[in-house]
Amino acid sequence: MNAHMTPKISCIALVVGGILFSGWLSAVITDREDLDAPLNPMGVNRSPYGEVFAMAMQGPINRDFHVGMYGSTDEEIMLQHSQTPKNDPGSLLIVKPEPKKLTTEKPTNKAFLDRMAAMIEEMRVGHVKRTNELPASEMLKFYLRRKAEDKLRLAYQLDPSHYANYNALHFFLIEGITTRPEKALGAGQLARETIDYCLSTNNDPLAALTAAAACTNILHIMFNAERLKLTKQYTLEEMEQVLAELDQCLATYHRIAEKWDASNHWEHISIQRIHACEKRIRFITNIRNAAAKTIIRIQDTHTK
Repeated sequence: MNAHMTPKISCIALVVGGILFSGWLSAVITDREDLDAPLNPMGVNRSPYGEVFAMAMQGPINRDFHVGMYGSTDEEIMLQHSQTPKNDPGSLLIVKPEPKKLTTEKPTNKAFLDRMAAMIEEMRVGHVKRTNELPASEMLKFYLRRKAEDKLRLAYQLDPSHYANYNALHFFLIEGITTRPEKALGAGQLARETIDYCLSTNNDPLAALTAAAACTNILHIMFNAERLKLTKQYTLEEMEQVLAELDQCLATYHRIAEKWDASNHWEHISIQRIHACEKRIRFITNIRNAAAKTIIRIQDTHTK
């Protein structure tokens, strides 16, 4: 054998042996339950970057969900309405053409900007517009529902405190439309994990609202079990405990919100998120009051 070939063969043998050994060792490690940790590449999950990515995923999730459930997207519906002639007998808005006014104003670039805005809007809806005349098949709907669910699970891992993503994932589980029932957490378990995580942050009023929403979801599960006489029943003490936890979440929200008022931290939040926050606190407070009355009614029913 050539003396120059021996080192090369030795190097190749070492590389192949290292690959085989690492493959065997990785299989041994993955089989150990005590080392089974969730993947978190670059520490993105539950980080500020994860919060941004979770917000950015709402559009694709909403699009896949609507096509998977109803066969069309919000963008398509808006496009159909925008293409409906206003003087069409089927249109809800009949507009008489206005006479053209003579003007001596100098031409501006407004027409160019209008054309650019129209082109951008067409590009926004064009990439999701269906070109198939046939309606979406059941297999396509199932595939898109699975895509939406997978994205929801990823968004939840990125930021469990995101209000809309959590409630959407809860809807998938509680309504039984999950495409992965073998891997799905129970809706109650998901709500419990959400509450624990959101209350552990203790610096974001929006997270406290998500925890409060999770408490209302647990109460709904308890009330439905009572109403439908399911096998799994809950005691009045358990219901009152969750209601007290809901009050704690609301108190945490108000406490952190007052700190944000004092430090002018609300100025760093978009006006849309502030309005959404105001609607959520009113909605959850109304649900809380209704839940308290429901517990009293259940208690009266048990005492009779």
